[in-house]
Amino acid sequence: MKVFIIDDSKTMRNIQKKILNQLGHTDTEEACDGQDALSKVNAFNPDLILVDWNMPNMDGITFVKTYRAQGKKTPIIMVTTEAEKTRVVEAIQAGVNNYVVKPFTPEVLSARVNETMEKVAPVTA
Repeated sequence: MKVFIIDDSKTMRNIQKKILNQLGHTDTEEACDGQDALSKVNAFNPDLILVDWNMPNMDGITFVKTYRAQGKKTPIIMVTTEAEKTRVVEAIQAGVNNYVVKPFTPEVLSARVNETMEKVAPVTA
């Protein structure tokens, strides 16, 4: 599974990458903000996107709205310190599939990744 990590913190990207590697997801790409992400995302063609909310240049919510406006269906998990219910609702309305509040444990991130991928997996009968 190809995972695209968008966060202005190199440390946070490394933490997420380490957890993903432990889950067996070693094909990752990184971006430092929404603008950087938009320039890379189509070439990488990820199966999952992890995006921070608060970043310079283009924040995560703007990235999500812009990406969804292009008709893209790739599952997105918002990984952020924004925990208020109104923010969660705003993110879901913008098109995120799941939500993780920082700081998080490897177990929480793993559970959200698995939940999200199960929800969007094609149903085979």
